[in-house]
Amino acid sequence: MIATALVAAVSVLAAAPQQQTASLGGSWEGNVSVGGQSLRMVLRVDTSGDAPRAAIDSPDQGANGLSVEGLDLRDGTVRFAVPTASARFEGRLSEDGRTITGALTQGGSLPLILTRTTETATVARPARPQTPAPPYPYREEEARIPTPTAGVELAGTLTLPQGDGPFPAALLITGSGQQDRDETLFDHKPFAVIADALTRRGVAVLRVDDRGVGGSTGDPIGATTADFAVDAGAAFAWLAAHQGIDANRVGLIGHSEGGTIAPLVAQAGQPVAFMVLIAGPAVSGAEVLTSQSQRIQQASGLPATIVESNTAIQRRLMEAIAANAGDADAAAEAVRTAAAGLPPAAIQNAEQTARRPWMRWFVAHDPAPSLTAYRGPLLALYGGKDVQVDAQQSATALAAIRPDARIETFPELNHLMQTATTGLPAEYPTIEETFDPAALQALVDWVVTNSR
Repeated sequence: MIATALVAAVSVLAAAPQQQTASLGGSWEGNVSVGGQSLRMVLRVDTSGDAPRAAIDSPDQGANGLSVEGLDLRDGTVRFAVPTASARFEGRLSEDGRTITGALTQGGSLPLILTRTTETATVARPARPQTPAPPYPYREEEARIPTPTAGVELAGTLTLPQGDGPFPAALLITGSGQQDRDETLFDHKPFAVIADALTRRGVAVLRVDDRGVGGSTGDPIGATTADFAVDAGAAFAWLAAHQGIDANRVGLIGHSEGGTIAPLVAQAGQPVAFMVLIAGPAVSGAEVLTSQSQRIQQASGLPATIVESNTAIQRRLMEAIAANAGDADAAAEAVRTAAAGLPPAAIQNAEQTARRPWMRWFVAHDPAPSLTAYRGPLLALYGGKDVQVDAQQSATALAAIRPDARIETFPELNHLMQTATTGLPAEYPTIEETFDPAALQALVDWVVTNSR
């Protein structure tokens, strides 16, 4: 649900004869238009080794080293895939070898002309005025947290107010995709901002790297939201046992998928004193992803007839996965049937998606039972322009599940709780604001009041 930073990686390439591919060596730059924003793309092809290697960057989004696979140059046509972004490129190399004119396919088709350049792309670090900077009026401790049942050790940062305590405390839980302890995205560090604001008000905060990220061990491949809830439960127990923390006043703050994880931690038996859901889903994963697809298309300006058709397809695919969530082969077969008539590449991508344990678990999961099982104080914050978790959809559902919850929707905010224009993820890197001050104030005031 939440957009994730790209993982730095470079793949060994095969496919085309090496001498042809080698002619692509160097840097190529172009721009794609996404949601009204022009974003630079840089293809880097390294031919210095035994086999060419390549990666693609999106400098304006702060993303570097996205793995390129299957780079191929045949009969003047250049092709490559970007698996982690579910994207493909195809274009024609000019006779002088200076430009590649084609399109990047990622859901829709994005025209992209790559021009050879001898210069290395340089990126000015975006302004992020809310990011906390030392000296801090509180203490920091590094945390090492074992998750024995999963064989994972989590690394994190605990911020503690000045004084002896014991203090109330909150554990921050990240959204989907592998996130670091600050939930860093396009140089935004929302968890650092939240931790700073709460600790200045007397609430200790623990934030951790997800398994396989930063200082945390473990392999996230094959893990589901339920597995991440086990990690969060271990972090909660560690925090509650800390000598500076009041074990009776420890709560959870989850963003996006973290808002699904938090109730699971409480349902598993951890004594959660309070809970905050930031853009947390209150409907099934199938409903979340279907609405997400629809809202992104609408915000991107696609014609209503196309949006309606695509949404119907998305709904069929989600239903096929949910009905076969326990069996990867059955889910892939059901998706293949539901996707009949789509281009072969789209069907193949849908099948691969259906085989992912995380996707099958998430699509089938209904958060209502865990939200009902948790009976403590609950705050939910939503952004009215959030295209990833529909504020109206989840706020309405949550109000029915937990009538006692405090639910606040901020009309102009996106999924990251930033003041936005369209709410599309393409805006995230261009917005200086990391977390709307009014929403942050509402969160901090509520936690301080409910952790006394």
